[in-house]
Amino acid sequence: MKTKVILFDLDGTLIDSTQAIIGTFRHAFEVQGEIFHGSDEDIKSVIGYPLDIMFSKLGVKETKVWDYVDSYKERYRVISKQQTTLLDKAQEAVEYASKFARLGVVTTKTGLYSVELLEHFGLMHYFETLVGREHVQNPKPHPEPIITALNNMKIDKSFFEVWMIGDTKLDLISANEAKINSVAVMCGYGEENELKMYSKHVVKNPLNAVELIKNVKNML
Repeated sequence: MKTKVILFDLDGTLIDSTQAIIGTFRHAFEVQGEIFHGSDEDIKSVIGYPLDIMFSKLGVKETKVWDYVDSYKERYRVISKQQTTLLDKAQEAVEYASKFARLGVVTTKTGLYSVELLEHFGLMHYFETLVGREHVQNPKPHPEPIITALNNMKIDKSFFEVWMIGDTKLDLISANEAKINSVAVMCGYGEENELKMYSKHVVKNPLNAVELIKNVKNML
């Protein structure tokens, strides 16, 4: 019987959709008739937050945010598969993790598009659940997405050792608030010094994270 549960973040943890995200953000500004005066780095700095918060942090007025989100989603679904790749060691990480743990995905991406991407890469069948932005009221760093995933999987934490793998402080804070273990990966958008503030474990890539989880005892 598998007694470990691993929840994966998506962007920056398993997939690299940086160019798709940056291009689609710029497209949304164009569709809305506005000029985006920021840089690609400004957009990258807010990846991990829900789309509405990302646009707000990039200067969009609250009254217009959801118009931008709609423009983003229209374009993203069309180009996402062509402009997204699996990160190094991501496939190996999922395949290895499935041998000893039950798996789920917890992301702030739209769940519908996330499922389509994972099916495109041939990985979705490894996961029992995928919790996206539309499935919760409070996204990461709130614990609700993790709690929702565990409820979907009918996981009682008294009997399972639960881990979250993510690349930003949002993933790690969410894990801490949900009272589960976490491993940070350096292949995404978080800075090492910041990640170390929220997790005892910081490793290079998702396969390293899975290997650590396989061998380490429950830290809680």
